[in-house]
Amino acid sequence: MAKVEIPNVKLNNGRDMPALGYGTWMGVNSQFVFETTEIPKMEDCLSYAIDIGYRHVDTAHLYRVEPEIGAVINKKIKEGVCSREDLFVTTKVWQDHHRPEAVVESCRASLRRMNLDYVDQLLMHWPMSISDEGVDEKIDYVETWRGFEKVLEKGLAKSIGVSNFTVDQLKRLLANCKTPPATNQVEINLTLGQKELVDFCQSQKIVVVAYSPFGRMVPSRETPNSPEPKLNNPTMVAIAKKHGKTVTQVTLRYLYQRGIVTIPKTVTKSRVLENASIFDFTLDKEDVAAIAKFDIGSRTVRPIFWQDFTNYPFDKVPLEKNMEIPPAFLKWKNGKNLNID
Repeated sequence: MAKVEIPNVKLNNGRDMPALGYGTWMGVNSQFVFETTEIPKMEDCLSYAIDIGYRHVDTAHLYRVEPEIGAVINKKIKEGVCSREDLFVTTKVWQDHHRPEAVVESCRASLRRMNLDYVDQLLMHWPMSISDEGVDEKIDYVETWRGFEKVLEKGLAKSIGVSNFTVDQLKRLLANCKTPPATNQVEINLTLGQKELVDFCQSQKIVVVAYSPFGRMVPSRETPNSPEPKLNNPTMVAIAKKHGKTVTQVTLRYLYQRGIVTIPKTVTKSRVLENASIFDFTLDKEDVAAIAKFDIGSRTVRPIFWQDFTNYPFDKVPLEKNMEIPPAFLKWKNGKNLNID
């Protein structure tokens, strides 16, 4: 069996986090209904990923798959493939658990679903606080952070961080916290480079983790007007050919050279191996300069149904009428049969 060696990055609390992880968001369809059909494939791919050397797994309460992830992790530990200490498991607290005491409850529930004693990292999924009825609770994320610090004190998580935070939100959090966030997980890809945010995070020793690292490059995310680069983009194809790699490998390598951790998701085993095979080549200055030109500030993930809620972190889009929050983002049960609290 092929093996991969993934280097670590050092967090601001001294702990190590692998520079590339396995992402587990299964997504919603065009009707905003959560996709469950490929969860078994995800389980197989996660098992394979751990077998070949992945040690970083990224999930969230929202993703519904914590029970499956925990089962795979515990199976691999039992088989002797890895120890619990070898793994770096991240999960996230949803918007309806932003009261400090609810953060602790959410973390305990995630640990129960995964059958783990602790997570390596717990993230605040979004800076907004929205009830499971869709009501803006207007809870200050600084107050929510007190709950994250409590989780850390209790040993339920080894690191705490945020997701989808802006520079201004981070500045305010840093000025009002005992423990600074170890990471900020945000969308970063070739069309959305977020240089100002990345520079600020790195200046504060906050590791940036990129979700949706391929943006709209991959067919499943492509739209009629989605910007270059696509997988067949001549510039990207030429760079990939030069290094004997694929366009997606070049993309992940580019982000790695920017000091960014990535968590690509796939339910195809060959791509699990491919995504982690990026640490044996280096993009030169010309490659980097050519790739940087694709950054036009174009987002792939834009949940406009939240844009009128307090602390929404992205720019707003003019709408003729307000969008309702899809039910899939309000209440759910967990696991592939959606029957676990």
